[in-house]
Amino acid sequence: MRLIDLSHVIEDGLVTYKGLPAPHVCDFLSREASQANYEAGTEFQIGQITLVGNTGTYLDTPFHRYADGEDLADVGLERLVDLPGLVVRARTDGAVDVDAFEGLDVAGRAVLVHTGWDRHWRTEAYYENHPFLTEAAADRLAEGGAMLVGIDSHNIDDTRSRTRPVHSRLLGEGVLIVEHLRGLEQLPDGPFRFFAAPPKVKAFGTFPVRAFAMVD
Repeated sequence: MRLIDLSHVIEDGLVTYKGLPAPHVCDFLSREASQANYEAGTEFQIGQITLVGNTGTYLDTPFHRYADGEDLADVGLERLVDLPGLVVRARTDGAVDVDAFEGLDVAGRAVLVHTGWDRHWRTEAYYENHPFLTEAAADRLAEGGAMLVGIDSHNIDDTRSRTRPVHSRLLGEGVLIVEHLRGLEQLPDGPFRFFAAPPKVKAFGTFPVRAFAMVD
């Protein structure tokens, strides 16, 4: 068995999406300050992090788009872990259309779209002219019964428009989304299992995940 980490590192000051605040990572209780609470030689650190849900590699649930949709606490583990995975090679600087999924059985699967765009992570190029899915592709995935759809790009939708048809279609059908994946080139074209579980937070629609794949 081999484990493949598909997540970006979250650190203080990381900008994931322009216009959203970067996370602030700091000590709530430093090791030095904690020494006053314990016997000599014993110390602890208690960390504090302030972030928006759309930070690093993160999961979108229906609540992100729809007020009455399932939130992080509603989505069952069976939709987040040990999912049969399918990687779709779609290297492009633009639209990933329905033909990329032609003839593929996506039912019950985590469909991960590999574009290679993660090579631009933490550069200005990451935000411009990024790969995205078309509305027709979203229709194909939803109608085909995909459990989850992920992409290694800035957004699964075309951010040059103010509409978000892919988010609307997939989340409206209960298909979960993972954005800002990395390392999809390491995945085999054959079988693998996918995992992307966030904390169980009520009234919250999006949160970072430690996404990874398990390959036999």
